[in-house]
Amino acid sequence: MPPEVETTAIPPRGQRVQETIAQLRERILGGEWPVGSRVPTEPQLVAALGVGRNTVREAVRALAHAGVLEIRQGSGTYVVSVDELAPVVARRLTDDRMTEVVEVRRALEVEAARLAARRRTADDLAALADALTAREAAWRSGRVNDFVTADAMLHTAVVAAAHNGMLAELHASIGTAMRSTVAATLGENLTPERYVDHSRLIEAIQAGDPGWAAIEAGAYLAPPPPA
Repeated sequence: MPPEVETTAIPPRGQRVQETIAQLRERILGGEWPVGSRVPTEPQLVAALGVGRNTVREAVRALAHAGVLEIRQGSGTYVVSVDELAPVVARRLTDDRMTEVVEVRRALEVEAARLAARRRTADDLAALADALTAREAAWRSGRVNDFVTADAMLHTAVVAAAHNGMLAELHASIGTAMRSTVAATLGENLTPERYVDHSRLIEAIQAGDPGWAAIEAGAYLAPPPPA
């Protein structure tokens, strides 16, 4: 009678693909492959993840379909987003949806400011102060693109200070849409009448006053008056 041989169960193909997708997502979210970077080649992924070529291929295609990766023939596969919601929001963004973006920002950022005033740490306060300084410097530079980026970084810092992971993910998903609406509002030049001071928002969070912080966050995201 032949000796018994211990065998290890092999997960079904669909499960292997899902596990590989999860591993790829984890590396992207962890910053190993930042947005704009090229991911390793298929053979390298096979070796690194310990799965077959077809499994890697299906996982990469799934993430490309979700808008996280982009397959460029003759060049490789690149990370284009860390969030599967972001490409969906970007595809839906049109001029007649700008008001909707502002309404969604208001829903997220007012609560983020309220939570930030309650939960901010010393590190958060330092990050907020630095972000506000950078935003002011970007405005003085007169460069619209620099200001849009610095403004987005300040709002991201406020959301981060709320210490709510799901809220941060939702806010990140509208990042492109948010920057587009700000850029559209500013136009080609930074003019004084379009300047919106955010120092009082940061002061409210520093003071630990949730009500004041919510009021300040809502003030610059007020819906336009009815026509």
